[in-house]
Amino acid sequence: MVRSFIAMVVALASLAALDTAAPARAADVMPIFDAHLHYSHDAWDVVPTAEAIAILRKAGLKRAMVSSSSDDGTQKLYAAAPDLIVPELRPYRTRGEIGTWLRDPTVIDHIEARLKKYRYVAIGEFHVSGADADLPVVRRVVELAKQYRLFLHAHSDAEAIDRLFAQDPQARILWAHSGFARPELVRDMLRKHRNLWCDLAFRNDHAPGGKLDAAWKAAFLEFPDRFMVGTDTFTPERWHYIVEHADFTRAWLVDLPKDIAERVAWRNGEEVFGRMMSGQ
Repeated sequence: MVRSFIAMVVALASLAALDTAAPARAADVMPIFDAHLHYSHDAWDVVPTAEAIAILRKAGLKRAMVSSSSDDGTQKLYAAAPDLIVPELRPYRTRGEIGTWLRDPTVIDHIEARLKKYRYVAIGEFHVSGADADLPVVRRVVELAKQYRLFLHAHSDAEAIDRLFAQDPQARILWAHSGFARPELVRDMLRKHRNLWCDLAFRNDHAPGGKLDAAWKAAFLEFPDRFMVGTDTFTPERWHYIVEHADFTRAWLVDLPKDIAERVAWRNGEEVFGRMMSGQ
């Protein structure tokens, strides 16, 4: 009887120790500002809103910047967790407009109506390459971003980025996927454009095998305040990768000095977009 009682006390003490250790472990996990997520119409039934928010919190995200086709997806998430979601306005009303929006003037009517109704930090993510950046619809998007003091989140090649800045030299652009460009070109673009930031969504060449690539490390060290991470949930199935991607990000960030790792992980996103959400 005595031995059983002692065993029970030891077991309860062990459980108590685990309970007190859990918050400490959570506090040690580096937060993540995910700058590239989508919650488009084909994800709403697969990952209901409450489940989507739970995934983001489980991943340890400080904030999640979301654009969707249609924007109603972003609004669903923002209404459910305004402390977590940073909304941006995607021009696409359905996922099928990725290749047609550039030449569809009704897209502008849609954007203007949403800008009058809701709050955003950016217009995008939108897809445009090369000389198409000078098409009238894209030019109007650049004008609206300037009017509403919003970022442009551009899935573009380097030429299109140059053309967007030519239209508005004071524009602020988040370059989606860092243009899928080599780190040397990314550095050249960052030197050329002081209002250019880069996200690292849907690429792993910066950390093959979970170890930071030397060329990318040089880019992060040269421009510690210009990079953000992102998952890119361009299909519903990608929502189930968010936690894994956050852990992958934390693993390669340990190869950077702690202050720079924190900047890339969350401080850059928070200082740029979190500040916009707080009205600073």
